[in-house]
Amino acid sequence: MSLDPLVRSMLDQLAAQDAPKMADVAPEIARAMHKAASVAAGAPAPVDSVEDRTIPSRGGIEIPVRIYAPDSPDPLPALVYYHGGGWVIGDLDTHDAVCRTLANTARCVVVSVDYRLAPEHKFPAAVEDAYDSVAWVAEHAEEISVDKRRVAVGGDSAGGNLAAVVALQSRGIGFPRLAFQLLVYPITDYDFETASYRDNADGYFLTRDSMKWFWDHYIRSEADALDPRGSPLRADDLVGLPPALVITAEFDPLRDEGEAYAARMRDDGVPVTATRYDGMVHGFWQMAALLPQARQAHQQAAAALREAFAPEKVLTQEA
Repeated sequence: MSLDPLVRSMLDQLAAQDAPKMADVAPEIARAMHKAASVAAGAPAPVDSVEDRTIPSRGGIEIPVRIYAPDSPDPLPALVYYHGGGWVIGDLDTHDAVCRTLANTARCVVVSVDYRLAPEHKFPAAVEDAYDSVAWVAEHAEEISVDKRRVAVGGDSAGGNLAAVVALQSRGIGFPRLAFQLLVYPITDYDFETASYRDNADGYFLTRDSMKWFWDHYIRSEADALDPRGSPLRADDLVGLPPALVITAEFDPLRDEGEAYAARMRDDGVPVTATRYDGMVHGFWQMAALLPQARQAHQQAAAALREAFAPEKVLTQEA
């Protein structure tokens, strides 16, 4: 397939601006650049209830979260969402629009997690916050009007990495029992030599150099990257993980590792839907104001969540 014409036009406009490359700036500058670009996500849709609060993580840390709740007389299922940004950039505001969309279209509570960022907080700080957040949601389900039997995790890019890692940790600990994983072009392996890295190293929004920049800020040493909590594709097995939707983009350095993770889950008996969005680049999920494919991906994710949260699915999993 060829690059989508709308994406091609967007990339040409970015190139004409001659903006500094992510890998050449300090994290503070990169965060400001990312926040400015988040307008491509579109106008935030109204949700019945939106609450900012903090929840406890280990070591006395307080994690900011934003809880989106559609109007409902009964407890709703919940999606704990981890934003993308290479563990270095991104926050509750950059992913506000997509969380609102998922809350409305999937008819679920969305708990968006502002986990600690690198390099100020290196691995495994983000992993700890990610797991502690979903454990808190399950433990405090009644307080936030959530059905604790129907809790899912999800995220894009580094957030997809955290969602996958949390699912592995939850399986190992036995709590909480998750209903679903939504993994949008997830980082799953510390490997810059895949075909998608070679073919899409530069010129398609996310670059090989910027991914190296993200990893270098996140990890303390290569051992962290090779740990399954950094690279879930390196886990011994993926047996018993919750069902998953894995979304990838054709012109994305991360395409192959996301699809490899989907294939390994499927081989280990996990129900998986893997969808590659042809003509798309990394970041398209956050461009609903510009790209119909982003809106299509949101609808696909919402439909998958609704199916996973269906009462009959919960009863099957509990049997």
